[in-house]
Amino acid sequence: MPPAVSAKRPLRGTMTALVTPFQAAAVDYARLEAIVERQIAAGVDWVVPCGTTGESPTLSAEERARVLEAVMQQAAGRCGVLAGTGSNSTADTIRRTQQARDLGADAAMLVAPYYNRPSPAGLLRHFAAVAEAVDLPLVLYNVPARTGVSIPNDVVVHLRAAYPHVVALKHATGSVDGVTDLLGRCDVAVLSGDDALTWPLLALGAVGVISVLSNLVPELVVALVRASLQGTRDAALSYHARVHELMAGLGACGPNPVGIKTAMALAGMLEEEFRLPLCSPPPAARDALAELLRRHEVPLAGKV
Repeated sequence: MPPAVSAKRPLRGTMTALVTPFQAAAVDYARLEAIVERQIAAGVDWVVPCGTTGESPTLSAEERARVLEAVMQQAAGRCGVLAGTGSNSTADTIRRTQQARDLGADAAMLVAPYYNRPSPAGLLRHFAAVAEAVDLPLVLYNVPARTGVSIPNDVVVHLRAAYPHVVALKHATGSVDGVTDLLGRCDVAVLSGDDALTWPLLALGAVGVISVLSNLVPELVVALVRASLQGTRDAALSYHARVHELMAGLGACGPNPVGIKTAMALAGMLEEEFRLPLCSPPPAARDALAELLRRHEVPLAGKV
């Protein structure tokens, strides 16, 4: 087992699951750097490249490394960098996580192996193998709607006890179920993985969010998290209402990150470009999203 390690900065607050901007089928690194800079200016605590929102399954190994390097260079220590390194292969996950460590990432996020649908014992052995191989703070990522399997609390509790550098869990199950039980059994940091559930999860003891929406409106998400953690209920509820409505509009466009990238394109932040099998939403959905953004006073680019 590697020596116990701790995060260089607290894994809490607002963390943005970065989109990967494309132009003419290639990663648009200039746009990526501008997105990171905007996040830092808004007070985001961490950025998270190469996750689900970053279309990581469609990035080549070379692109993943270059994206992480570009994000780290732009961040320049002004915020934490949590690298998405998980896959459905344990050996590949170990290689990706070692690479993230070697490139200087502050922590790594490990999604549950998708498609394989491992048993709880298999999940435990998978994450344990990574924890034993890499001395980097690790964030487990539970998103059963995408992976086909949920990480049981028993597995999280065992990993947290056995490996002190398993420090957090991204909870993206679509509900708040299980969080109270988990926090009553161990001191793992829980991070919301669903923007629309950030406020309820923070009320239950979560310490932050890995947000999709903050790509577009980082100031709003930062304000929600700060108000929630400070116990300013009325302000938090007001921010939550806006977040909830915006996320419903993004969701109507299709699977993440279709909605957020379409919204960012409408706002002139990137090209509306995806990698197959993802594609642009129908015109009616785009028009409805544009109207929603206008209502929330998100500046749009040109004529929409």
